[in-house]
Amino acid sequence: MTAPASPPVIVAWGAGVDSTAMILEMATRRERIDMVLIAQMPEKPETQAFIPAFRRWMDDRDIPNKIVVNRPRRFGTSPAYFDLLEACLVNGALPSIAFGRGTCSLRWKVGPQDAWTKTWPPAQKAWAAGQKVIRLIGFDSSPRDSRRYAHAERYSSSLYTYRYPLREWGWGRDACNERIRQAGFEVPASSCFFCTGMQCNEVRALPAWCLRLIILMEARAKPRLKSCEGLWRSTTKGLRGREARPGSMTRFIRDEGLLPAHEIDWIAGEANADLAAFLSRAAALPLERRPTMRSWINGFIAHEVRAPDPHPEKQEDRRQYDAEPRQPFPIPPPSQARAHKTNPDFSARRSGQEWRGRGVSGCEEAPPTHGD
Repeated sequence: MTAPASPPVIVAWGAGVDSTAMILEMATRRERIDMVLIAQMPEKPETQAFIPAFRRWMDDRDIPNKIVVNRPRRFGTSPAYFDLLEACLVNGALPSIAFGRGTCSLRWKVGPQDAWTKTWPPAQKAWAAGQKVIRLIGFDSSPRDSRRYAHAERYSSSLYTYRYPLREWGWGRDACNERIRQAGFEVPASSCFFCTGMQCNEVRALPAWCLRLIILMEARAKPRLKSCEGLWRSTTKGLRGREARPGSMTRFIRDEGLLPAHEIDWIAGEANADLAAFLSRAAALPLERRPTMRSWINGFIAHEVRAPDPHPEKQEDRRQYDAEPRQPFPIPPPSQARAHKTNPDFSARRSGQEWRGRGVSGCEEAPPTHGD
Protein backbone atom coordinates (compact mmCIF):
# COMPACT_ATOMS: atom_id res chain seq x y z
CA MET A 1 0.00 0.00 0.00
CA THR A 2 1.42 3.38 -1.03
CA ALA A 3 1.87 5.86 1.80
CA PRO A 4 -0.02 9.12 1.28
CA ALA A 5 2.02 12.13 0.20
CA SER A 6 2.97 14.54 2.95
CA PRO A 7 0.67 17.58 3.21
CA PRO A 8 1.68 20.87 1.56
CA VAL A 9 3.53 23.57 3.47
CA ILE A 10 2.44 27.21 3.28
CA VAL A 11 4.34 30.14 4.76
CA ALA A 12 2.26 33.08 6.00
CA TRP A 13 4.56 35.99 5.17
CA GLY A 14 3.93 39.41 6.68
CA ALA A 15 6.96 41.13 5.06
CA GLY A 16 8.33 41.87 8.52
CA VAL A 17 11.50 40.80 10.30
CA ASP A 18 10.39 37.47 11.75
CA SER A 19 8.62 35.87 8.79
CA THR A 20 11.32 37.11 6.38
CA ALA A 21 14.12 35.64 8.52
CA MET A 22 12.17 32.39 8.71
CA ILE A 23 11.99 32.11 4.91
CA LEU A 24 15.69 32.96 4.52
CA GLU A 25 16.75 30.28 7.00
CA MET A 26 14.38 27.65 5.64
CA ALA A 27 15.81 28.21 2.17
CA THR A 28 19.34 27.76 3.56
CA ARG A 29 18.31 24.56 5.36
CA ARG A 30 16.51 23.38 2.23
CA GLU A 31 13.30 22.87 4.16
CA ARG A 32 10.18 22.38 2.14
CA ILE A 33 8.12 25.41 1.12
CA ASP A 34 5.26 24.82 -1.30
CA MET A 35 3.87 28.34 -1.26
CA VAL A 36 4.49 31.72 0.38
CA LEU A 37 1.39 33.89 0.74
CA ILE A 38 1.21 37.57 1.59
CA ALA A 39 -1.98 39.60 1.78
CA GLN A 40 -2.21 42.94 -0.01
CA MET A 41 -2.26 45.66 2.63
CA PRO A 42 -1.73 49.45 2.73
CA GLU A 43 1.79 49.02 4.11
CA LYS A 44 4.28 51.75 4.90
CA PRO A 45 6.18 52.92 1.79
CA GLU A 46 9.43 51.21 2.76
CA THR A 47 7.62 47.89 3.13
CA GLN A 48 5.91 48.41 -0.22
CA ALA A 49 9.37 48.78 -1.75
CA PHE A 50 10.76 45.74 0.06
CA ILE A 51 8.02 43.29 -0.96
CA PRO A 52 8.81 43.13 -4.71
CA ALA A 53 12.55 42.94 -3.98
CA PHE A 54 12.13 39.92 -1.72
CA ARG A 55 9.67 38.30 -4.09
CA ARG A 56 12.37 38.48 -6.78
CA TRP A 57 14.74 36.79 -4.33
CA MET A 58 12.22 33.99 -3.84
CA ASP A 59 11.60 33.70 -7.59
CA ASP A 60 15.34 33.27 -8.18
CA ARG A 61 15.29 30.31 -5.77
CA ASP A 62 12.10 28.76 -7.16
CA ILE A 63 10.12 29.46 -4.00
CA PRO A 64 6.49 29.88 -5.11
CA ASN A 65 4.90 33.05 -3.79
CA LYS A 66 1.69 34.94 -4.33
CA ILE A 67 -0.04 38.14 -3.21
CA VAL A 68 -3.65 37.51 -2.21
CA VAL A 69 -6.39 40.13 -1.99
CA ASN A 70 -9.56 40.33 0.05
CA ARG A 71 -12.56 40.18 -2.30
CA PRO A 72 -15.74 41.43 -0.62
CA ARG A 73 -18.88 40.37 -2.48
CA ARG A 74 -21.51 42.69 -1.06
CA PHE A 75 -20.99 46.41 -1.57
CA GLY A 76 -24.56 47.65 -1.29
CA THR A 77 -24.47 51.17 -2.73
CA SER A 78 -20.74 51.62 -2.06
CA PRO A 79 -17.88 51.64 -4.56
CA ALA A 80 -15.90 48.39 -4.63
CA TYR A 81 -13.05 48.31 -2.11
CA PHE A 82 -10.30 45.72 -1.69
CA ASP A 83 -8.06 46.70 1.21
CA LEU A 84 -8.33 48.12 4.71
CA LEU A 85 -7.64 51.72 3.70
CA GLU A 86 -10.36 51.66 1.05
CA ALA A 87 -12.84 50.02 3.42
CA CYS A 88 -12.25 52.61 6.14
CA LEU A 89 -12.72 55.53 3.74
CA VAL A 90 -15.88 54.07 2.22
CA ASN A 91 -17.48 53.29 5.56
CA GLY A 92 -16.29 56.28 7.57
CA ALA A 93 -14.58 53.98 10.06
CA LEU A 94 -11.23 53.41 11.72
CA PRO A 95 -9.41 50.04 11.84
CA SER A 96 -10.64 47.84 14.66
CA ILE A 97 -7.25 48.05 16.40
CA ALA A 98 -8.01 51.71 17.13
CA PHE A 99 -10.80 50.46 19.39
CA GLY A 100 -8.63 47.88 21.14
CA ARG A 101 -9.72 44.99 18.95
CA GLY A 102 -6.85 43.56 16.91
CA THR A 103 -9.02 41.86 14.32
CA CYS A 104 -7.76 43.72 11.25
CA SER A 105 -5.48 40.78 10.41
CA LEU A 106 -8.32 38.27 10.51
CA ARG A 107 -10.30 39.81 7.69
CA TRP A 108 -7.60 41.44 5.60
CA LYS A 109 -4.68 39.00 6.04
CA VAL A 110 -5.84 35.60 7.29
CA GLY A 111 -9.16 35.68 5.41
CA PRO A 112 -7.69 36.18 1.91
CA GLN A 113 -5.03 33.53 2.55
CA ASP A 114 -7.66 31.04 3.71
CA ALA A 115 -9.87 31.80 0.71
CA TRP A 116 -6.99 31.33 -1.76
CA THR A 117 -5.83 28.11 -0.10
CA LYS A 118 -9.29 26.59 -0.43
CA THR A 119 -8.93 26.88 -4.22
CA TRP A 120 -5.36 25.50 -4.29
CA PRO A 121 -5.26 21.93 -5.69
CA PRO A 122 -2.51 20.65 -3.32
CA ALA A 123 -4.57 21.77 -0.33
CA GLN A 124 -7.76 20.30 -1.75
CA LYS A 125 -5.99 16.99 -2.33
CA ALA A 126 -4.59 16.95 1.21
CA TRP A 127 -7.98 17.68 2.76
CA ALA A 128 -9.62 14.99 0.62
CA ALA A 129 -7.06 12.53 2.03
CA GLY A 130 -7.90 13.56 5.59
CA GLN A 131 -4.71 15.59 6.07
CA LYS A 132 -4.16 19.12 7.30
CA VAL A 133 -2.20 21.78 5.43
CA ILE A 134 0.89 22.88 7.34
CA ARG A 135 0.95 26.64 7.89
CA LEU A 136 4.19 28.23 9.11
CA ILE A 137 3.91 31.30 11.36
CA GLY A 138 6.74 33.73 12.14
CA PHE A 139 6.53 33.96 15.93
CA ASP A 140 9.98 34.20 17.53
CA SER A 141 11.06 33.32 21.07
CA SER A 142 10.89 36.85 22.48
CA PRO A 143 8.59 37.55 25.45
CA ARG A 144 6.17 39.47 23.22
CA ASP A 145 5.82 36.69 20.67
CA SER A 146 5.73 34.09 23.44
CA ARG A 147 2.52 35.72 24.64
CA ARG A 148 1.14 35.67 21.10
CA TYR A 149 2.17 32.04 20.76
CA ALA A 150 0.45 31.09 24.04
CA HIS A 151 -2.76 32.68 22.75
CA ALA A 152 -2.46 31.00 19.33
CA GLU A 153 -1.90 27.58 20.87
CA ARG A 154 -5.43 27.68 22.26
CA TYR A 155 -6.82 27.78 18.73
CA SER A 156 -7.41 24.54 16.85
CA SER A 157 -8.24 24.17 13.16
CA SER A 158 -9.74 21.32 11.19
CA LEU A 159 -7.83 22.44 8.08
CA TYR A 160 -4.38 23.53 9.29
CA THR A 161 -1.51 22.40 11.46
CA TYR A 162 0.45 25.38 12.70
CA ARG A 163 4.23 25.33 13.00
CA TYR A 164 6.54 27.97 14.43
CA PRO A 165 10.06 27.32 13.06
CA LEU A 166 11.65 30.33 14.77
CA ARG A 167 10.58 28.99 18.13
CA GLU A 168 11.76 25.50 17.20
CA TRP A 169 15.20 27.00 16.50
CA GLY A 170 15.16 29.11 19.66
CA TRP A 171 15.50 32.33 17.66
CA GLY A 172 14.67 35.70 19.16
CA ARG A 173 14.41 39.06 17.44
CA ASP A 174 18.17 39.64 17.47
CA ALA A 175 18.83 36.34 15.70
CA CYS A 176 16.23 37.22 13.06
CA ASN A 177 17.81 40.61 12.45
CA GLU A 178 21.26 39.05 12.15
CA ARG A 179 20.00 36.47 9.63
CA ILE A 180 18.51 39.22 7.52
CA ARG A 181 21.72 41.25 7.73
CA GLN A 182 23.72 38.23 6.52
CA ALA A 183 21.44 37.97 3.50
CA GLY A 184 22.04 41.60 2.61
CA PHE A 185 18.51 42.85 3.23
CA GLU A 186 17.12 45.66 5.33
CA VAL A 187 13.63 44.77 6.49
CA PRO A 188 11.51 47.60 7.93
CA ALA A 189 8.95 47.00 10.63
CA SER A 190 5.80 45.91 8.84
CA SER A 191 2.47 47.62 9.47
CA CYS A 192 -0.18 49.67 7.75
CA PHE A 193 0.93 53.29 7.55
CA PHE A 194 -2.05 54.32 9.69
CA CYS A 195 -1.78 51.55 12.31
CA THR A 196 -2.54 52.38 15.93
CA GLY A 197 0.74 50.67 16.82
CA MET A 198 2.78 53.28 14.93
CA GLN A 199 5.26 55.20 17.09
CA CYS A 200 5.66 58.98 16.90
CA ASN A 201 8.94 58.81 15.01
CA GLU A 202 7.38 56.43 12.48
CA VAL A 203 4.62 58.95 11.78
CA ARG A 204 7.19 61.73 11.50
CA ALA A 205 9.01 59.69 8.85
CA LEU A 206 5.94 59.15 6.66
CA PRO A 207 5.76 60.90 3.29
CA ALA A 208 3.18 63.62 2.84
CA TRP A 209 0.74 61.47 0.85
CA CYS A 210 0.45 59.05 3.78
CA LEU A 211 -0.13 61.90 6.23
CA ARG A 212 -2.89 63.30 4.01
CA LEU A 213 -4.70 59.96 3.90
CA ILE A 214 -4.43 59.65 7.69
CA ILE A 215 -6.07 63.07 8.06
CA LEU A 216 -8.80 62.11 5.61
CA MET A 217 -9.47 58.80 7.37
CA GLU A 218 -9.87 60.44 10.76
CA ALA A 219 -12.04 63.20 9.29
CA ARG A 220 -14.35 60.62 7.69
CA ALA A 221 -14.70 58.69 10.95
CA LYS A 222 -14.92 61.66 13.34
CA PRO A 223 -18.74 62.12 13.27
CA ARG A 224 -19.16 58.56 14.56
CA LEU A 225 -16.35 58.37 17.10
CA LYS A 226 -17.49 58.05 20.68
CA SER A 227 -14.98 55.85 22.46
CA CYS A 228 -11.72 57.13 21.01
CA GLU A 229 -10.12 60.35 19.79
CA GLY A 230 -8.62 58.93 16.60
CA LEU A 231 -6.18 56.37 15.29
CA TRP A 232 -4.10 56.49 18.48
CA ARG A 233 -7.26 55.98 20.53
CA SER A 234 -6.58 58.30 23.47
CA THR A 235 -4.07 60.86 24.68
CA THR A 236 -1.04 59.49 26.54
CA LYS A 237 1.03 61.54 28.98
CA GLY A 238 4.37 59.96 28.15
CA LEU A 239 4.92 58.01 31.37
CA ARG A 240 7.51 55.23 31.76
CA GLY A 241 9.77 56.66 29.10
CA ARG A 242 7.10 56.84 26.41
CA GLU A 243 6.61 59.93 24.29
CA ALA A 244 3.46 61.91 25.02
CA ARG A 245 1.04 62.03 22.14
CA PRO A 246 -2.60 62.89 21.39
CA GLY A 247 -5.17 60.25 20.55
CA SER A 248 -5.62 61.77 17.10
CA MET A 249 -2.84 61.44 14.53
CA THR A 250 -4.27 64.50 12.78
CA ARG A 251 -3.66 66.58 15.87
CA PHE A 252 -0.12 65.18 16.12
CA ILE A 253 0.54 66.07 12.46
CA ARG A 254 -0.74 69.60 13.12
CA ASP A 255 1.19 70.06 16.39
CA GLU A 256 4.41 68.77 14.83
CA GLY A 257 4.01 70.94 11.72
CA LEU A 258 4.31 67.90 9.46
CA LEU A 259 1.83 69.54 7.07
CA PRO A 260 0.69 73.17 6.87
CA ALA A 261 -2.34 73.96 9.03
CA HIS A 262 -4.42 75.26 6.12
CA GLU A 263 -3.71 72.07 4.16
CA ILE A 264 -4.93 69.95 7.07
CA ASP A 265 -8.10 72.06 7.27
CA TRP A 266 -8.66 71.71 3.52
CA ILE A 267 -8.30 67.92 3.58
CA ALA A 268 -10.63 67.56 6.59
CA GLY A 269 -13.17 69.86 4.97
CA GLU A 270 -13.11 70.18 1.19
CA ALA A 271 -11.43 66.89 0.27
CA ASN A 272 -13.62 65.06 2.76
CA ALA A 273 -16.71 66.65 1.18
CA ASP A 274 -15.48 65.70 -2.29
CA LEU A 275 -15.17 62.07 -1.16
CA ALA A 276 -18.70 62.16 0.30
CA ALA A 277 -19.99 63.52 -3.03
CA PHE A 278 -18.11 60.79 -4.91
CA LEU A 279 -19.76 58.13 -2.72
CA SER A 280 -23.16 59.71 -3.29
CA ARG A 281 -22.69 59.72 -7.07
CA ALA A 282 -21.45 56.13 -7.00
CA ALA A 283 -24.52 55.03 -5.05
CA ALA A 284 -26.73 56.06 -7.98
CA LEU A 285 -24.91 53.75 -10.42
CA PRO A 286 -25.25 50.00 -10.91
CA LEU A 287 -22.28 48.06 -9.52
CA GLU A 288 -20.86 47.21 -12.94
CA ARG A 289 -20.63 50.92 -13.80
CA ARG A 290 -19.58 52.12 -10.37
CA PRO A 291 -16.02 53.48 -10.01
CA THR A 292 -13.85 51.78 -7.40
CA MET A 293 -12.74 53.45 -4.20
CA ARG A 294 -9.16 53.07 -5.42
CA SER A 295 -9.87 55.33 -8.39
CA TRP A 296 -10.78 58.21 -6.06
CA ILE A 297 -7.76 57.56 -3.80
CA ASN A 298 -5.43 57.58 -6.81
CA GLY A 299 -6.89 60.91 -7.89
CA PHE A 300 -6.48 62.27 -4.37
CA ILE A 301 -2.82 61.22 -4.26
CA ALA A 302 -2.22 62.54 -7.79
CA HIS A 303 -3.76 65.90 -6.73
CA GLU A 304 -6.74 65.60 -9.09
CA VAL A 305 -9.01 66.29 -6.13
CA ARG A 306 -8.60 70.02 -5.71
CA ALA A 307 -10.40 73.01 -4.32
CA PRO A 308 -12.61 74.86 -6.84
CA ASP A 309 -11.28 78.11 -8.28
CA PRO A 310 -12.72 80.91 -6.09
CA HIS A 311 -12.43 83.32 -9.07
CA PRO A 312 -13.60 81.40 -12.16
CA GLU A 313 -14.03 84.65 -14.08
CA LYS A 314 -10.26 85.16 -14.17
CA GLN A 315 -9.64 82.94 -17.18
CA GLU A 316 -6.16 84.29 -17.81
CA ASP A 317 -5.13 83.38 -14.30
CA ARG A 318 -6.70 79.97 -14.83
CA ARG A 319 -4.71 79.34 -18.02
CA GLN A 320 -1.52 80.48 -16.32
CA TYR A 321 -2.23 78.17 -13.39
CA ASP A 322 -2.81 75.21 -15.71
CA ALA A 323 0.50 75.88 -17.45
CA GLU A 324 2.49 75.86 -14.21
CA PRO A 325 4.06 72.64 -12.86
CA ARG A 326 1.83 70.90 -10.35
CA GLN A 327 2.76 70.89 -6.70
CA PRO A 328 2.63 67.55 -4.88
CA PHE A 329 -0.89 68.31 -3.68
CA PRO A 330 -2.26 71.72 -4.72
CA ILE A 331 -4.58 73.26 -2.18
CA PRO A 332 -5.80 76.82 -1.76
CA PRO A 333 -3.27 79.05 0.01
CA PRO A 334 -4.41 80.46 3.37
CA SER A 335 -5.66 83.68 1.78
CA GLN A 336 -7.99 81.77 -0.56
CA ALA A 337 -9.14 79.03 1.81
CA ARG A 338 -12.85 79.02 2.38
CA ALA A 339 -13.91 80.67 5.59
CA HIS A 340 -16.77 78.30 6.26
CA LYS A 341 -16.54 74.65 7.14
CA THR A 342 -18.12 72.17 4.82
CA ASN A 343 -20.34 69.56 6.45
CA PRO A 344 -19.88 66.39 4.42
CA ASP A 345 -22.92 64.34 3.53
CA PHE A 346 -22.33 60.81 4.74
CA SER A 347 -25.70 59.53 3.63
CA ALA A 348 -24.08 57.43 0.88
CA ARG A 349 -23.12 54.85 3.48
CA ARG A 350 -26.05 52.71 4.45
CA SER A 351 -26.77 52.44 8.16
CA GLY A 352 -25.01 49.45 9.68
CA GLN A 353 -23.04 48.66 6.55
CA GLU A 354 -19.60 47.16 7.09
CA TRP A 355 -18.49 49.06 10.20
CA ARG A 356 -19.72 47.93 13.59
CA GLY A 357 -18.95 50.96 15.70
CA ARG A 358 -15.47 49.72 16.55
CA GLY A 359 -13.78 49.38 13.19
CA VAL A 360 -14.27 47.51 9.97
CA SER A 361 -14.08 44.05 11.48
CA GLY A 362 -15.35 42.53 14.67
CA CYS A 363 -14.61 38.79 14.68
CA GLU A 364 -13.92 37.28 18.09
CA GLU A 365 -12.20 34.02 17.14
CA ALA A 366 -8.54 34.62 16.37
CA PRO A 367 -6.53 32.00 14.52
CA PRO A 368 -2.78 32.60 14.40
CA THR A 369 -1.78 35.36 12.01
CA HIS A 370 1.45 35.55 10.05
CA GLY A 371 3.49 37.19 12.78
CA ASP A 372 5.80 40.02 11.81
